[in-house]
Amino acid sequence: MNAFSTQHSLICFFLNKILSTLKGGGLTMISNNMVEGACKDGGRGPSIWDAFSHSKGNIIDGSNGDVAVDQYHRYKEDVELIAKLGFEAHRFSISWSRIFPDGLGTKINEEGITYYNNFINALLEKGIQPYVTLYHWDLPLYLHENMGGWLNKQIVEYFSVYADTCFASFGDRVKDWITFNEPYQTAINGYGVGRFAPGRHECSSTEPFLVAHHQLLAHAAAVSIYRSKYKDKQGGQVGLVVDCEWAEANSDTIEDKAAAARRLDFQLGWYLDPIYHEEYPKVMRERLGDRLPIFSEKDKELLKNSVDFIGLNHYTSRFISHGRYNHDKGDFYKAQGIEKIVEWEGGEAIGEKAASEWLYVVPWGMHKVLNYIAQRYNNPPIYVTENGMDDEDNDTSPLHEMLDDKLRVSYFKRYLSAVAKAIRDGADVRGYFAWSLLDNFEWAQGYTKRFGLVYVDYKNGLSRHPKSSAYWFLRFFKGVEGKYGEE
Repeated sequence: MNAFSTQHSLICFFLNKILSTLKGGGLTMISNNMVEGACKDGGRGPSIWDAFSHSKGNIIDGSNGDVAVDQYHRYKEDVELIAKLGFEAHRFSISWSRIFPDGLGTKINEEGITYYNNFINALLEKGIQPYVTLYHWDLPLYLHENMGGWLNKQIVEYFSVYADTCFASFGDRVKDWITFNEPYQTAINGYGVGRFAPGRHECSSTEPFLVAHHQLLAHAAAVSIYRSKYKDKQGGQVGLVVDCEWAEANSDTIEDKAAAARRLDFQLGWYLDPIYHEEYPKVMRERLGDRLPIFSEKDKELLKNSVDFIGLNHYTSRFISHGRYNHDKGDFYKAQGIEKIVEWEGGEAIGEKAASEWLYVVPWGMHKVLNYIAQRYNNPPIYVTENGMDDEDNDTSPLHEMLDDKLRVSYFKRYLSAVAKAIRDGADVRGYFAWSLLDNFEWAQGYTKRFGLVYVDYKNGLSRHPKSSAYWFLRFFKGVEGKYGEE
């Protein structure tokens, strides 16, 4: 949903720099749906998030991403800001409907190609490496309304044409590609509980699993195209970004340990097992039966090892026990047979609370999930592609209070320490992205939550104001900030 430019500002620390006391270069990530805006400019077609956000009751503050933080018109200013803060790379997403307004792939929108070329070139001129995501939840609306979108297997063909076009248009300069960002969220929140676009819920007990299946096949098809047509000449890499809360067993009982394992299978295993082990996790098949689609032998061959790296989006963790978690929220949650817990046995919260109801500060979960991926999937290259916390928007507080984000600074210090610990354990972590560069349109939460290192003044021309966390990273890169938290 490029109109909102899925703003994922990420700061990436490469392996050698993390090991040298975590001093070094950074990546920022922006995904267009949340920052880009310009929903009708430059020949862009509507996405499912345009329609969803304009439907009453879907966005908590009644807002939309039509303008977002207007990066479409202000990208030069933002690139300058990225460079001044010392970041060495920037992750952003391309809007499918800005390249093909109807998503069909029959006529390229040259204005869209020009915009992304200009953005990529501006980054490179400042020595900033672009990391590009092809799909961040923003399906062209035409494909949803006329063929069922991700419910129709034909979507794999349309995504392949779109991916091929991006590789051909930008791959001479873009060397790091991500096919999908958090396909779990599209499947569950989009087609299971209806919290995200296209807002489908209680439609079918099979829809989320069909959507996930088709996204996996589309990912594999795009990777196949890149490897067969572009890799030798362009020399890039392609990965998939998955999201995961760490699941810590609530006790040493067999039941709770099994429940925590199931939770990880239903998050990570759902998407990574088909790539590394040629099938969905056994526990998912046992609990979902024929609601889970079957891979053909051709599908398995296409999916096999179809990533050059894994991108991990991780924010928080939960204690998990065997139980009755969210039975009222649909079959997917009921099938897991778990209960999510946010308190230690004595009643103390698992960590400090951020603004979002789901987000607690639990650095040790980062260490554990990185080691889990390394052990389960034969130590693949990993990029932490999102990690961060939010503040509540408060237009009554003076600006200087909003900029003094002490908890966010502490969050990054402690989570970076956890990443370093996983690397010392042997996990092949290649980079780290902090979420996010700018405050932005936060999906169903609208503008009520602020994840940015940079404050965006929504009432005064969308002016940008770096927070204390942004300056902490700047000092960190320069080697001035020498201390970070230990867990």
